[in-house]
Amino acid sequence: MSQILTTAVTAQAPVVKSSPKTASPWRPAAILLALAAWAVASIWLAQNPHNQDLTGILAAPGAGHWLGTDHLGRDVLARLGEAVRVSLGLAVGSASLAVCVGAALGLLAAWWGGWVDRACNLLADAIAAIPGLLWVLLIGALAPGQKWALYSGLVLTAWVEFFRFIRPTARGLLMSDQVQATRMLGFDSLYVLRWHIWPPLSGSLLKLWSYAVANAVLALAALGFINVGIRPPSAELGQMMTEALPYYGEAPWLLAAPVLLLAVTVLVLQSLSVAIARRFES
Repeated sequence: MSQILTTAVTAQAPVVKSSPKTASPWRPAAILLALAAWAVASIWLAQNPHNQDLTGILAAPGAGHWLGTDHLGRDVLARLGEAVRVSLGLAVGSASLAVCVGAALGLLAAWWGGWVDRACNLLADAIAAIPGLLWVLLIGALAPGQKWALYSGLVLTAWVEFFRFIRPTARGLLMSDQVQATRMLGFDSLYVLRWHIWPPLSGSLLKLWSYAVANAVLALAALGFINVGIRPPSAELGQMMTEALPYYGEAPWLLAAPVLLLAVTVLVLQSLSVAIARRFES
């Protein structure tokens, strides 16, 4: 009898499975913050990125110039710091504004429906009909080399993704039993938004924001590489690659520095997106 009871209890006991360790977003976030802090600190710690020394062009990395100098004798380390400040500043700013615009229009379309929903969808479809990089080129052509034009183009192309995520997700949440019960109890729209809509959306929005920052960094580098982005003497990663290409045989480190820095920046941002997704899904 005791053996039968033991077998029955064992069969009914829940099997506890050890969940795999989820990736922590703090590590890529710390690397990104350290990269941004170095870029800001280089304003005071590194040399002036615009100072030219024609007697010391294409100098190899050494004590005076840790990453060498370019074809105009400018310090590569200082120019990398300025390039990261410009790229991350524009990318983070444009992605943050795109989140606000896309989330606001998505919530508005889901909440009101009707002609408001149709108008927002029509606007999003019209923007998405043209490739994002082409939008940035078109707006950038209005003010060549101006940061506000590049910023506006990046925002214009990025908000659609946030809108297309927010609209159907928020609509499903608004139709849930919890929201209907909350409304019947007399709570206002701000309460519904704060406790029933925002919490399920926040993790996915943060993940999409990180992807948008990575895409913006790549877009700026692509524009700089074809000489339609940030104009000299300001430094930018894609522009530094273009300037270093003719001297690759003499100074390969000149091209390697911006390429590696761009790869590390995008890799960290992508890792941050994956870690955020896993954290909120676990």
